[in-house]
Order: sequence, then C-alpha cells, then structure tokens
Amino acid sequence: ADPSQPNLRQVHLIPSELLDELAAEGHQVSPGDLGENITTMGVQVHDLAVGTMLRLGDTALVAVTGLRNPCAQIEGFQPGLLKQVSYRDEEHTWVRRAGVMGVVVFGGVVRVGDEIETQPPTGPTRRLERV
Repeated sequence: ADPSQPNLRQVHLIPSELLDELAAEGHQVSPGDLGENITTMGVQVHDLAVGTMLRLGDTALVAVTGLRNPCAQIEGFQPGLLKQVSYRDEEHTWVRRAGVMGVVVFGGVVRVGDEIETQPPTGPTRRLERV
C-alpha cells in the first residue's frame, strides 16, 4: 500500500503442526494452500523473535520479520478456517497463527527435507507482531 515502506513480507513460513491441528478440527489444508512458501516441521515459528535468522538448506538465510496477518481470503478457501488462525484470547489479545513472514538475507536452493537452523537475534528481543 505504501511503496516507501520496506517489504517485510518476502517469505511466508507456516508450521506443518498447524496444518495437523487444522485437520483435527475438520479442515483439510495441504502445504502451500495458505500461500506459504515454506512449510516447516519442528520449528515453533510463532515463538521466534523479530530478527531471528533461519538457515534453510546449505546457504539460504531468511530473517524473521513478523506474524502473517490472515485475511478474509482464508475464509473463502474454507469456511471457518479464519477463526482457527486468527482470534482473540481470554485477555482479548489477537492471536495470529497463520505463520510468520521474513525477508531473504541470502538466497539459495531450498529442498524438501532440508534442515532449518535458527539463530536468535543478538541483543534485546522483540516479540513478533503483525506485518
């Protein structure tokens, strides 16, 4: 919307564990269905801090920038899905579980089954917010 702002949404990562949870709630969502570029396994992406570096494969490096803000298109994909990935908790705080966004720091080939290494940011950490 504002071309003067940095692009913090180059790469979308979503955990396969979320897809499993959605399946348990009756939603059949396969890798890639929600627009993610990378489906992770064993990485708690929603718990990472802003600036966490993710090494994907041998050389690719992605810096985590924030939470994906799910939109109404998800509801169009499957009714009831939006409420599973975006809702208010008991404290009325928005919970966003539709994956995280990042920017490419260094490109490279990423293949199915590649390891993902996480490196937390140096200095004080910031919780992920909607980007």
